[in-house]
Amino acid sequence: MSSFLLGYHIRANGVRLHLLRYGGQGPRLLLLPGITSPAITWGFVAERLARHFDVHVLDFRGRGLSFSTPGVVASLDAMAADVLDLLNVLGWSSVTVLGHSMGARVAIRAAALDPGRMARLLLVDPPMSGPGRRPYPVPLAWYVESIQMAVKGITAEELRPYAPTWTDEQLRLRAEWLHTCDQDAVVQAHAGFHEDDIHADLPKLRTPGLLMAAGRGGVMLPEDLAEIESLSPGLSQCTALNAGHMIPWDDEEDFYRLLGDYLKVDLR
Repeated sequence: MSSFLLGYHIRANGVRLHLLRYGGQGPRLLLLPGITSPAITWGFVAERLARHFDVHVLDFRGRGLSFSTPGVVASLDAMAADVLDLLNVLGWSSVTVLGHSMGARVAIRAAALDPGRMARLLLVDPPMSGPGRRPYPVPLAWYVESIQMAVKGITAEELRPYAPTWTDEQLRLRAEWLHTCDQDAVVQAHAGFHEDDIHADLPKLRTPGLLMAAGRGGVMLPEDLAEIESLSPGLSQCTALNAGHMIPWDDEEDFYRLLGDYLKVDLR
């Protein structure tokens, strides 16, 4: 039986934000997806986490059912401000925040700005690109081309070249929802991977947490982990050795094992 409860909207930081809620019992967990991942695409992970947490998955602005308009401002700072005001509007404190990729960078920026709002950070393969650093390994064209195809209407099979390791079900869900990812928002986020200095935020973190790297993603390299350990010694580290950047898609059970070991709960 599904643990999905409802979808709902909150007005925060001047925009409409949409979330999906799973489980409804246990400590609150806010899940922040990546650059082209509407909340519903993380439903399979939310279902598993809902065994132990009250899970809320966010559609970032410019994605899913949240506010979107041509030219939408979707910078790292704007998205971090959305998260912090969302917590204020809902009256949440001591929340666990799980962020993947772009969502992990948003979580880092938000936690650096307001260290007291979050109890734990669970950071999954955040891009370590930035000013003067190596570029993010996935080119912007990969996102833009697939979004433009989705806007016109795309099948799972037509998406397969963009994600050849995904299951049919995963590709069907992406084909259904990718059109909701605003191209302007994605272009801004991808530029932010190179222009925003997330490393400057890391020493400001006072929130304990976990940093999970993908062993085959090319987004986080061993030298990144060593640097982060020196900048944020409060973050535990682990690596999903056989997974690419989309860790739960590539090795779902190892993702749950690693996360469960840190959280001291059985997610398998």
